[in-house]
Amino acid sequence: MKKTFKYLLSGLLMLSTLVTASNVSMVSAEEELPAQVQVLKDRGVLRIGIKEDVPHFGFLNPDTNVHEGFEIDLARLIAEEITGSADNIEFTGVTAKTRGLLLDNGEIDMVIATFTITEERKLTYNFTDAYFTDEVGFLVKKEAGYTDLASLDGTTIGVAQTATTRQLIEEEGAKDGLTFNFSELATYPELKTALTSNRINVFSVDKSILAGYVDEDTEILDIGFAPQEYGIATALSNDELHNYLNDLIKQWYEDGTIEKLLVDNGLADAGDEETEDESE
Repeated sequence: MKKTFKYLLSGLLMLSTLVTASNVSMVSAEEELPAQVQVLKDRGVLRIGIKEDVPHFGFLNPDTNVHEGFEIDLARLIAEEITGSADNIEFTGVTAKTRGLLLDNGEIDMVIATFTITEERKLTYNFTDAYFTDEVGFLVKKEAGYTDLASLDGTTIGVAQTATTRQLIEEEGAKDGLTFNFSELATYPELKTALTSNRINVFSVDKSILAGYVDEDTEILDIGFAPQEYGIATALSNDELHNYLNDLIKQWYEDGTIEKLLVDNGLADAGDEETEDESE
């Protein structure tokens, strides 16, 4: 009887050891991250370039001094996924002109800032699959009476520096022999001020961005072209980080997370326009 009990106890202890080892192995496998992602987790903080002047996407609320918007929420989800907390982020405000430079010199880990995916930009940066699609639009004063692209012939159009907006408008206008003058400014608030003060006739960028600058005296023309797909940009050398982020975007599209973020930030009906044919 004593021998039987001894063997039974020994067997139970062995089984317990195997189960424990198995559980440890499973936990280890679940928590194993690609090396480039593990570096970010070990650091404990993600450095993310975001917009601070685009309502609904990336906006620094002057009343609360808090970043808010769809891309801000997306960044917080990524931080929570990698570090365990949505607060482990160091935000850096970027513009169309500075975001690539900051990524190039390693000051930020990724850019989530209405960064349009183009074949040319793919030669310089990694981009995830698109998390939002928009089109080029035009914000004008109601009193100006503009109605379509042809009515803008000869006008001065304000665009963001280094954005692809100017090239796209020129290409679209050339189809009908239209020509435009351009004024390139650094920020969207500067462009809106230029429109208000009549230094430009038109403020052009993606429609969902323009929506944050509409007031009682202005309107977005009911025309648009050139699909704008926004993706998360990382350095070309960070393939593991890129693949990890791309898998998250795919997962969040499938499980409805992206859709919920859009709804929460007033973008549920944005980016759905049917377009003919790249801006920000």
